[in-house]
Amino acid sequence: MTSLTPLYLQLAAEQKSAEVTDWSARISWVIGLIVLIAFVYWLMRQGWKWRGSLQSDLPELSSTPEGFADGEKLLTLTGRYHASTTAGQWLDRIVAHGLGTRSRVELTLTDQGLDVVRPGAVDFFVPAAALREARLDKGIAGKVLPEGGLLIITWAHGDKLIDSGFRSDHSAEHPAWVEAIEQLTSTTEGTAR
Repeated sequence: MTSLTPLYLQLAAEQKSAEVTDWSARISWVIGLIVLIAFVYWLMRQGWKWRGSLQSDLPELSSTPEGFADGEKLLTLTGRYHASTTAGQWLDRIVAHGLGTRSRVELTLTDQGLDVVRPGAVDFFVPAAALREARLDKGIAGKVLPEGGLLIITWAHGDKLIDSGFRSDHSAEHPAWVEAIEQLTSTTEGTAR
């Protein structure tokens, strides 16, 4: 090039084109990443199974008794079931018998107890005598909401106290549930004496 050619043209003429992509190295990295993700998923699944086997001493869940639908319904709720944990330990998730599976939920409370219907997951029934308390809280294993966003129902199953977390489609219903369960537990405690 001549000395009259501007410097930027001289520099542009000297640059080489970029190297061609090495597809074999790139494909190797992608395969390695997929294998790593699959391995982490497998470890998570094994942990879930291990937790279930540790909790295998938990008795089978009760099913809805005959004639339950004939009783007077105190309250019903549709919403989400989030998890069950050991009472008072909001991160100690219980996975045995399907209690760790999130799902839609339909709750029905009568003087006989609490019927928990979960499409796509295991349904269960909590007799009125097993209900201990209900409260509003902000978190349970795997779900944290603003204060009072979760309805936590504590119940006895075998020799273990369990907290189950629910969220209604209409969260304004939560206080009525707390009050109804408190009334129900106070009447069942009175008749048990």
